Amino acid sequence: MRWDDVDLVSGTLRVRGQLQRNPDTGNLDFVETKTARSRRTLPLPPTVLEALRRHQERQAAERFDADSWADPALVFATAVGTPIHPRNDYRSFREIIRRAGLRQVRLHDLRHTAASVLLAQGVPARVVMEILGHSQISVTLNIYAHVAREIAREAASRLEGALWSGE
Repeated sequence: MRWDDVDLVSGTLRVRGQLQRNPDTGNLDFVETKTARSRRTLPLPPTVLEALRRHQERQAAERFDADSWADPALVFATAVGTPIHPRNDYRSFREIIRRAGLRQVRLHDLRHTAASVLLAQGVPARVVMEILGHSQISVTLNIYAHVAREIAREAASRLEGALWSGE
């Protein structure tokens, strides 16, 4: 993610690319997302915007103190401004989970959790599909069918309340 993808004023994130290991060089390179549907603009909650503002300030101070900084455009970078290698990112994530006393999960599981929570909160599947960047709503509904069943059960309960609450 690059700072020009984040609009702290309008509160949005533009998903335009991804970091990928180049099989020829072994370097981490930014490439376009796999599909047009993957390129999207997402609203960011105020809490995330505030965290990003604080992070930007800390990063500016780190950049000022560093002897050299490779890429000032990166939102998340190493101590010298290079992209964070996915293995190091995952290692840090596992340590945070361990310190919090939570069971170990994959980083990708957070994406599933976010989608499940959104669906359980009544966010329409079409909106969840767009947030996740799925190409078809069937992908979203197939992956999160267990949540859809819970939502259907809640809908049935609400229907019963609306139709027969006076009996």
